[in-house]
Amino acid sequence: MSITKERKTQVIKDFQRSESDTGSPEVQIAVLSSRIAELTEHLRSHKKDHASRRGLLMLVSKRRRQLDYVKAKSPAKYFELLERLSLRK
Repeated sequence: MSITKERKTQVIKDFQRSESDTGSPEVQIAVLSSRIAELTEHLRSHKKDHASRRGLLMLVSKRRRQLDYVKAKSPAKYFELLERLSLRK
């Protein structure tokens, strides 16, 4: 259900601002989006896994708060991030 170390490293490399950046909002949102996608696939085949569904809802809420922060700080980065991650809003 969780993303692999290699996948997380690749996502961080794709979205980091500098060589040592692992905690910027863009990176955090990208990692959350990857985890959400994995969990969504899991829940398609395990429909009664309510604990994982609750975890998915918490991840979606956390990503939403991060996106709101980026939108308040830099609307241009927000729209670029939505485009790169193929998110609606």
